[in-house]
Amino acid sequence: MRKILYTAFCCVLLTSCDMDLGQQPLSQGTSETYFQTVNDFNQGLTAIYSAARTYPDRLLNLSETRSDNLYAVSDGGVRDWEGINSFHRNIDANPYVVEAWQGNYIGVFRANNYLEQLATKGENVVTDAVLRRRMEAEARFLRAFFYFDLVRYFGQVPLIDRVVSDAEAKTIGRSPVAEICNFIEQDLQFAIDNLPKPSAYLPAERGRVNTYAAKMLLGLLYMSKSGPTLNVDGIGQNSNEWSKAVSQFNDIIASNEFGSLTSYAAIFDYANERNSEVIFNIEYASGGNPIVGATFPWVLVPDTYFQSLGFSAQGGLTIRPVSEDLVHKYASADVRKSFAIQSSYANGPVVENRPFIRKFVDITKVPTTSRLDWPINFIVFRYTDLLLLKAECILNGAPGDAATEVDAVVNAVRSRAGYTEPLSGVTKMQLLEERRREFIGEGTRWFDLIRSGIVENTLKNWIQKEDTGGQMEDFVVDYVLYPVPQSELNKSPGLYEQNKGY
Repeated sequence: MRKILYTAFCCVLLTSCDMDLGQQPLSQGTSETYFQTVNDFNQGLTAIYSAARTYPDRLLNLSETRSDNLYAVSDGGVRDWEGINSFHRNIDANPYVVEAWQGNYIGVFRANNYLEQLATKGENVVTDAVLRRRMEAEARFLRAFFYFDLVRYFGQVPLIDRVVSDAEAKTIGRSPVAEICNFIEQDLQFAIDNLPKPSAYLPAERGRVNTYAAKMLLGLLYMSKSGPTLNVDGIGQNSNEWSKAVSQFNDIIASNEFGSLTSYAAIFDYANERNSEVIFNIEYASGGNPIVGATFPWVLVPDTYFQSLGFSAQGGLTIRPVSEDLVHKYASADVRKSFAIQSSYANGPVVENRPFIRKFVDITKVPTTSRLDWPINFIVFRYTDLLLLKAECILNGAPGDAATEVDAVVNAVRSRAGYTEPLSGVTKMQLLEERRREFIGEGTRWFDLIRSGIVENTLKNWIQKEDTGGQMEDFVVDYVLYPVPQSELNKSPGLYEQNKGY
């Protein structure tokens, strides 16, 4: 696979850095001696991209598993995802939660360091002003991407826009959500103005972020802010920016750079990466040394499934079943169900009848040398998502025609999935249910519930119906945010307050 993301530079030189807030992505000495050529700056960008490597796994562990798509309660063992799915209060040391905080801040600090080096050395080293602005725009998009992830999971977080010492970092408190969102918007506006279209990249560079990916993220930021506050200090601010989101989405549609595929399975085909649905990928390189392939395909897949087919265990451990509620939302002819959900399998004499998500698994592509080296990209933003998000904005009052931009879009998605009877007068709830079926396993459901304001009622009702064994805790609205990791609270006692409910 021809990828831009991972090289020996980022894997050896950068991944050993400490995760404390004050740690710089590169040592000061390395920064001063390294950024001397255009290639050095290209490699520095690669290091920022590489910080997104764990993003897909994070979505599956903290968003998909948190939602009503999975009923992943205890199977008798101790599983890190159980506290996530069952709404335990004591998850401030959960490794998935810790990784979300630390992994995103690694990306932020690499971006800050890079931007500092570009500001001080870039004009002399990268003499092409257009290229230099593009490099800055890529770094600022990625920084915005990491902060957007942080604010959606944690609400208030420390806003750090420059390289700081460890001592200074321990004095920087959590910034208001509105301030963080404004910062994200500024970075994205610069990215939009200075990033090229996908078609403007050379073939070897097509995996780099483009101006429409920045527009997509900005539109999603506006939508997220437009959601209700839910009486928590999260990203929802009831800001009513649905029309601003539509403006960004319309620009993407008008570009004619993207389009819907006629086959649902083709979107995720290992031989069809960077297809017309893809607005932005997290890209992976397989077969390299060091190993830098993907791991997300097996995150929600039990090891015994692979073993039943003669492969080694991949790392998904035991099953995280798809909820009965979601399984029953699919019509029998819905191709998305048969493609994304494995309903049963036999591991020797043992038959497992609980369904699980195997959406990203091509059994002919199982790596033979390492479970960490799956050869497939993760689609962060895709065209169908864009169209359905625009439809959601229109249903929330943004300008648009309900017949052609809501009903027609939803019916096109349903038709691709195998439904023959069209809907008329699509409601918000019908739209959300269609999104749930379409994006199973892609980590959107949790944020859809929050943005729409129905997360509390939906999950309370779902738990009552699904959790017949009484293993889940009661859901309270404070749980739309994750706790600040206790390890971060311990570094500067009294600097941060824990999020409510934990």
